[in-house]
Amino acid sequence: MSATRTPRTTRPARAPLQTAHRLALLESMLRIRRFEERCVELYSAARIRGFMHLYIGEEAVAVGVNEALTDDDAVVSTYREHGHALARGVPAEAIMAEMFGKVTGCSRGRGGSMHLFDAGRRFYGGNAIVGGGIPLAAGLALADHMTERNRVTCCFFGDGAFAEGEFHETANLAALWGLPLLLVCENNLYAMGTALARHQAETDLALRAAGYGMVSWAVDGMDVFAVEDAARRAAEAVRAGSGPHFLEMHTYRFRAHSMYDSDRYRDKREIEHWKERDPVEGLARRMQEAKKLTKKARTAMEDRLSAEIDSAVEAAEQAPEEPVEDLLKYVTSPVEASRP
Repeated sequence: MSATRTPRTTRPARAPLQTAHRLALLESMLRIRRFEERCVELYSAARIRGFMHLYIGEEAVAVGVNEALTDDDAVVSTYREHGHALARGVPAEAIMAEMFGKVTGCSRGRGGSMHLFDAGRRFYGGNAIVGGGIPLAAGLALADHMTERNRVTCCFFGDGAFAEGEFHETANLAALWGLPLLLVCENNLYAMGTALARHQAETDLALRAAGYGMVSWAVDGMDVFAVEDAARRAAEAVRAGSGPHFLEMHTYRFRAHSMYDSDRYRDKREIEHWKERDPVEGLARRMQEAKKLTKKARTAMEDRLSAEIDSAVEAAEQAPEEPVEDLLKYVTSPVEASRP
């Protein structure tokens, strides 16, 4: 097999200082924030059920990384994946319907909050198993490597997943085989309720990942420009054939681990300290100070997003549930089902 890969056109690099680009990033992050805030309201009213893990506070990571990917690249996510899916372009209506368990959801209502999936957008799912998506991402990257398709597979996971064997096995094989894999660790300092220093002897995760022979560096995950720049450089290097790259995103979730979490393991002052670095409001404030965002433009943006989410909720409420007679569909493939 030839080691040469056919180059393909990527999304053109966009200067972060351009006002239009800044506005697009802000709107993408706000979409995630407002969508999840609405989900909290719906969950509290028992209109959304099951487990739900919020991404509030980490929006810059999903938005910045996805800006660096092409439509032909693949994304593999975690159970905290609403932000990843929205940033990837999965419609809010399809995600909300999935939250409601309706057949019009992106996973036909069978997955709920933790199992969003959209093959058409090459979004290969949330995964309820900690670290479970990492070897799946390696498989996608291996397929592209073997067929000489010039694509990147981006895999998101948390600092808790870094402790799982799947990460270390995958990191070793990806580096050994030179797979086109971008590993993005969202280090929000807590694996559920366990602080990073309580489960990792060495808390510099980028340093540890570098031990597998892959390029690794840490990034300010609360700055969408820093995230986009790092992700773009890493993705371009991976696409050029330099093997897997690892990005440690220093970020923070403002909400508890899940809706069932009492969040008693964190000091409230710590949460407030991180909120001062809110990636959404921080960007809005900087744009306002630079006279690049007016109150009128911010209001119009909020109104658009509110209408979009209102429409998604209304569509989800009116959508049908899957018929009982269809419950066994998709459990086995037609080929398997036809075997004696």
